[in-house]
Amino acid sequence: MSRDDGKPPQTEAFALHYGGRGAPRVTASGKGYVAEEILAAAKKHGVPLYEDANLARLLARVELGDEVPRALYVAVAKVIAFAYLVRGKAPNSG
Repeated sequence: MSRDDGKPPQTEAFALHYGGRGAPRVTASGKGYVAEEILAAAKKHGVPLYEDANLARLLARVELGDEVPRALYVAVAKVIAFAYLVRGKAPNSG
């Protein structure tokens, strides 16, 4: 998507939580300043960051605290796998 106003696109950020059972949940969501705060908190706590603008647009439709819809399972599974890989962990390893 292009912008005609010359401004860069607004930053969007989401946090997901997956406890190993059920579907992941959206635990933080925001644009602009709120997104920057989400990213800063993630960096501070060593949470891996994954960039996917298309997934972000879809997650923007999910209410805070809701489970990720079934249609996004494969995309979100890639994010979770990425986080495990970056942290050198395997699912259910703690």
